[in-house]
Amino acid sequence: MIAPTQNTPGERMLELWRRTHTLPFGTRLFGILLGRLVPYSGSIAPRVLALEPGFARIELRDRPRLRNHLNSIHAIALANLGELTSGLAMTTVLTAGVKAIVTGIQIDYAKKARGRITAESRVTLPKLKSETEHVVRAEMRDESDAVVAQLAVRWRLRPE
Repeated sequence: MIAPTQNTPGERMLELWRRTHTLPFGTRLFGILLGRLVPYSGSIAPRVLALEPGFARIELRDRPRLRNHLNSIHAIALANLGELTSGLAMTTVLTAGVKAIVTGIQIDYAKKARGRITAESRVTLPKLKSETEHVVRAEMRDESDAVVAQLAVRWRLRPE
């Protein structure tokens, strides 16, 4: 009999990434699996380019179904991308025994988003002695490397 693993969700996500991203079409496969695990985020068809503890880089391909009446990527699609990116980065650093929940999101739009958009987020988990709030940021850039949006996600972290 195999003993059940006590891996955190982040550890399981990193293991899935390690197993898939080097395969042919592996980043696309990981994106599909991620979309099944997190269905709403799958609606933007994200492509994870890099994932490691405390860091995520995700690409969003511009397509007609994500466009708004201004012929640019819809604000909520960008918010979805930023939240997914920051959430993956955060999830990969959460240790066993820490409960985390998003309590707020703020996004600032700098310019119309067109073309491929790449989001990045880096997270360092604070030392937890009691419940605390922690802000995780994600920045989204277009193909010319111009910032199109910045997102801040407020997390409530609580040791069990």
